[in-house]
Order: sequence, then C-alpha cells, then structure tokens
Amino acid sequence: MRIERLTSLEDPRLDAYARLTDVQLRSRIEPSQAVFIAESAEVIGRALDGGMRPLSLLTTEHHLPQLERVFEKMEACDPQAPVFVAPEEELAQLTGFELTRGALAAFRRPPERPVEEVVRDARLVAVLEDIRNHTNVGAIFRSAAAIGVDAVLASPACYDPLYRRAVRVSMGTVFQVPWTRIGTNPHDWATEGVPLLHSLGFKTAAMALSDDSISLDDPRLKACEKLALVFGTEGDGLAPSTISQCDFTVRIPMQHGVDSLNVAASSAVAFWELRQR
Repeated sequence: MRIERLTSLEDPRLDAYARLTDVQLRSRIEPSQAVFIAESAEVIGRALDGGMRPLSLLTTEHHLPQLERVFEKMEACDPQAPVFVAPEEELAQLTGFELTRGALAAFRRPPERPVEEVVRDARLVAVLEDIRNHTNVGAIFRSAAAIGVDAVLASPACYDPLYRRAVRVSMGTVFQVPWTRIGTNPHDWATEGVPLLHSLGFKTAAMALSDDSISLDDPRLKACEKLALVFGTEGDGLAPSTISQCDFTVRIPMQHGVDSLNVAASSAVAFWELRQR
C-alpha cells in the first residue's frame, strides 16, 4: 500500500475531499470522471466489497492501525491507489471529519446499468419517485438491504444514492443493493418506466392513500410473482399520473388517527410485509 504523508489540505490531490462539492464530484458533463466519497472504515469496506474502484483514501496517523483490513481490500482492488495521511489539525477543518471515524475515501462512480440488467433476477424491487431527502434515500437502502429487497430503482429527479449523506446513512448498503435510474423524463418517469416494469413481468404497487387503496396485507400482493413498490416524496406523495398507471394502490393500515408514515418508515414496513418468506 502506497502511503503518502502530507502537511496541508492545499495539496491538489485532495480536491475531492476539501474543495469539490458533491455536484462537482458527480460530473454529469464527464460521467467517466465522476467521483463519490465514502466515510468511515465500515462504509469504505462495503464499497470495496461491492466492487467500487478506489482512487485514494485520506486519514490521520492515529487511525492507520484501525484501517488494516481496509488497506488489504484496497490493495486487492488497486495497489496504486494512494493513502494520504494528513495532520489531525488540518483534517479538523473538513466539516464532519470527526464523524467519519477517521477515514474518507474517493471512488470512481460506476457507470449506470440498464434496468433490465439490475432487475433480471429480482422478485421484489423498490421504486423511489422524486425523493428529495438524502437521509430518507439512505435509510430506504439500509432497510432494503436488511430485509432482502432485490433492487432499488430511482426516478430521474430522485436524490443521488451516492451523495455523501445518503451513503453515510445507508451505512454502505448502497453498494450491496443493486440500483439504477428508471425513466428519462424528470417530470414523468412513469410513462416510460411503468410499462418497462410491466414488460419485465412486474406488477406495480403505488404506496398512496386513495379511495381505492388496498391494504398492505392484501393476499393479491403476496400472490404477485414479481412486485415493484413505488414510493413518493414527503408531503406531495406520488404523482396522480404514476398512481393511475400502477396495478395497485396500497395503504398501510394505521391506528389512532395517523394517516401516513415517513417514507423511510413506510418502506421498511412494506418491505417486511412483502418480503420472500
């Protein structure tokens, strides 16, 4: 493992950590050069286990002994990827560095995969429509991994699962659950996306409150050989046009006058109820 000790964050090789925003790292203009950042040894390890290509790692002298397993995985992926060691007082200038448990790593963003490839062997998938909260995106991935959802599909306007906060909240499970984007129209993914799911053998279930909603424990849902659960953003929920194109509209039965749950909580409930037995 190539360890390089630096004295300042001004080194241009640290731009990804110290100066570039997540939007700049994503590099829509040059997708092949896009980068994302993973935080903490556990999350970095999951990224490496998930086949992500490391570009470099940033840490302090104090944390080197705690990263031996990570270094082994990095070397197996790319022996040339450097480990930058900077003084703790310098890294303290990076917002939230102390919360990362001592390590940041830059990875090359993987190319987007076709929906057909991602769901080829899937039985239960989640579709995220325009969810604009990185914490919710990360939490949904964590529940999906824990409960055994086979894939996640994000609409064009849904927040990026590889955004730093989403990756952190997911505890690295964004590298374990296959995912990709579905649809090309950021204002109406479903016109293209729902027929695509139907063509791949999926029934679609819109998670929404309406007069014709069926209960989450309805046996018709469990009888579906392949099922895509569609979740909407906080507040507005799913677009009416999306609901109208889905095979089912589904609600979670609730008590005490509560009409809805946070999307991260409702997704976990739905995943558990419809998981493979």
